[in-house]
Amino acid sequence: MGSLSVMSVKALGTSLKLTFEGKNQLIYPETWFFMFVVATCVIIQMNYLNKALDTFNTAIVSPIYYVMFTTLTIFASVIMFKDWENQDAGSIISEICGFVVVLSGTILLHAMKDFERSSSFRGNYTPLSPSLSTQLCAGNAEFLMHDEEDRLCSEEACARRQELYT
Repeated sequence: MGSLSVMSVKALGTSLKLTFEGKNQLIYPETWFFMFVVATCVIIQMNYLNKALDTFNTAIVSPIYYVMFTTLTIFASVIMFKDWENQDAGSIISEICGFVVVLSGTILLHAMKDFERSSSFRGNYTPLSPSLSTQLCAGNAEFLMHDEEDRLCSEEACARRQELYT
């Protein structure tokens, strides 16, 4: 759906550019069709994106949406507008490499979100409570709930916390 909206916006932008140059495109039904397609695609995308975000964790929905949107937009652009027709092999290969880098980075970020760094990266510091990322990944505001031990502040724990902030 996202790739269709991008392609429709591209066609609509071209028709509006021609209209502003003095060649009225608003008399053609294709211009109005693309306006309708853009409005419909945006409404449907927002509806299903909100449903997905209500159902699943944002850390899952956002990378999948981003990668699928980018992939399908590139394919639709190649098919509908023949974007690669007038490009040399070097340009096409660099675009594909850029896409692979973005895709790989998104996959790595998603795969490593629960990865805990070893103590050699943290030095001697050990957190007094679970990390924020661990708390946020639990979702549904469970990060606000702590163990009984976390609520009780012993003298030693309070002193260590004060040392961290001074």
